[in-house]
Amino acid sequence: MKIATDIGGTFTDLVYTDEKGNLHFDKGHTTPGHFEDGILNVLERHVTEDSLVESFIHGSTVIINTLTERKGGIVGLITTKGFRDVLEIARGNRPDLYNFKYKKPTPFVERYLRQEIDERIDFKGNIMKALNIEDVGEIVNKFKELGVEAIAISLIHGYKNPKHEIQLKEEIIKIWPEVYITLSSETIKEYREYERTNTTVLNSYVKPIAHAYLKSLKEKLSTIDITEHLKIMQSNGGTTSFDKAMELPINLVESGPVAGMFGAAKLGELLNESNIIAFDVGGTTAKCSLITNGKVNVTTDYYIERNEKFAGYPIKTPVVDIVEIGNGGGSIARVDQFGSLKVGPDSAGANPGPVAYGLGNTQPTITDANVYLGRLSLENFDNPVSINKIEEALIASIAKPFHVTAEEAAQGILDIANSNMLNALKLISIRKGYDPEDFTMVAFGGGGPLHAINLAEELNMKKVIIPYGSSVFSAIGMMMTEYRQDYIQTNLMNFDKNHVADIQKNIDDAIESAYKDAPLSKDHYHFEIHYDLRYKGQEHAVKMSASNIAINEAELGHLAEAFHIKHKQEFSFDLPNTPIELVNLHLTIYGKDEAVQFKELDFSDIDVTTCIKSKRQLYVKKTGWVKVNVYDQQKLVPGYVISGPAIVENPTSTVVISEKQSIEIDKYGNIIVEMGEK
Repeated sequence: MKIATDIGGTFTDLVYTDEKGNLHFDKGHTTPGHFEDGILNVLERHVTEDSLVESFIHGSTVIINTLTERKGGIVGLITTKGFRDVLEIARGNRPDLYNFKYKKPTPFVERYLRQEIDERIDFKGNIMKALNIEDVGEIVNKFKELGVEAIAISLIHGYKNPKHEIQLKEEIIKIWPEVYITLSSETIKEYREYERTNTTVLNSYVKPIAHAYLKSLKEKLSTIDITEHLKIMQSNGGTTSFDKAMELPINLVESGPVAGMFGAAKLGELLNESNIIAFDVGGTTAKCSLITNGKVNVTTDYYIERNEKFAGYPIKTPVVDIVEIGNGGGSIARVDQFGSLKVGPDSAGANPGPVAYGLGNTQPTITDANVYLGRLSLENFDNPVSINKIEEALIASIAKPFHVTAEEAAQGILDIANSNMLNALKLISIRKGYDPEDFTMVAFGGGGPLHAINLAEELNMKKVIIPYGSSVFSAIGMMMTEYRQDYIQTNLMNFDKNHVADIQKNIDDAIESAYKDAPLSKDHYHFEIHYDLRYKGQEHAVKMSASNIAINEAELGHLAEAFHIKHKQEFSFDLPNTPIELVNLHLTIYGKDEAVQFKELDFSDIDVTTCIKSKRQLYVKKTGWVKVNVYDQQKLVPGYVISGPAIVENPTSTVVISEKQSIEIDKYGNIIVEMGEK
């Protein structure tokens, strides 16, 4: 068996292969507080004493939850003398520009826990003042008295020369060997003291929780004889070992969601769709990402809790470029103090869950609206569903304040949710200079197929693909990932022919470091090179992909030409006569893991004449209730075309198609939706 598990806010997903390489799926309820129990609950249904587990890949929301819920450890920060308040100063370019009452983000380390040490290294890496090692004992004793659990060390220009940070760590370990320590130079090698310091602090903040969680998960897995080849998804779309994840858990901040985006890219490669909008709706959030020319976009400009009124917290580690909003199946609908209908970001989660779960919630959710309008089958819930309870919740919370029917209230919830999701989709496409009409949407997650078609219509997209196993597609994506590590080094220099040799030396040094860290021999790996380039004198950079890992004058000229074009696309202008500057070299190493591949399905035993399972009343906006055929997705075969309006469902996901659309199944089990004319 190869196994992948993905913990979401509401469900824990399992995907595994049998000895023939066939995929199997299951879902269980997430167990907040003890996520590993939810994994064991679903694994124990399939892993037996005779199972031989070849690999175990895990994706988790533990890190992001720890950050957003403020449940991490107590962190002490050590920084260069004079830079104690970097976290407090942050950035001046606040998002809510004209709000004179605007408050900057509160640092994760309070001022009394931030200590200075005398030392100084310049931006070229030269030591200007030696580290005053004698002060370390006093700082450590102070941290012990204050109950510190983890120490973050971020010295100025530590990214260029880590010598003082390493000395500091070695001295602390002599005095206090059991404390968790994070060095900025081990976390990121990019400049920008605020972002680098904040990332280092957040790694320390989640380190005790991540260490305890992964240690507990390893122990629980050992009870069912899963002890080797344990991997975890990183935010960059690759995997790493549990041991490395314990050291740099901040690299797991988007551990679960990115796998689905990677899987969407792989699916696009299979179906000759190189430009994709990947769209994932789970129980708590909706997420989307843009895939261009078959490549998942990775950024180091990632923030948590950032919105139009709040600056959020930067995390300068490689993360798949995702836009995430608090709109999932469990998102709660309510009327706010101004009389407006709001959906999310608060979620009913796994417990009590939507009203449909019957566990005591009385506030309607997106799932409840879909159930009430006939879009979801009552048979696919693992508990009895009371339509009357849902109706009562809709009337009391939404219909009564707006003087509308329960149907109109439910439709209003879906309209607001779709509007929120549409804004997220525009952020990763139109706002970045891309036309959605040139893209195909790949929709997955439990709720993705329910909402994707309406959204694709709004964006004038021509095709939507619902993958086989869509409700657990993020876990499927994990099965297709490989070893990946990113090495990013700031080294400012002119990007011209006079510096070709210097750039090549930086590439060679990065490759040497990557090989040193990699667990297998050199022939298992391949590389990609990216350059962060900018016009000299400007602040923002554009990431450019190189065609090979060597640099010469011809390649440099090609990249410079492409940079002008991409800069104009992203920022609406170019400066062709201005010198170009290299900011960061970004090398990525990939392992040649034996990833699971998409397989053609065997449809020989399927009797397509039995694919219509029932008829159901469906509420259609502006039309009202209509009776439609409900098709069993598991009994459809390639070539069988369904015209809307209709519903296609399996036990874990549902597709609702309108009268202008048609769908069919391909040989891999994917649902292909042709949108038709609007």
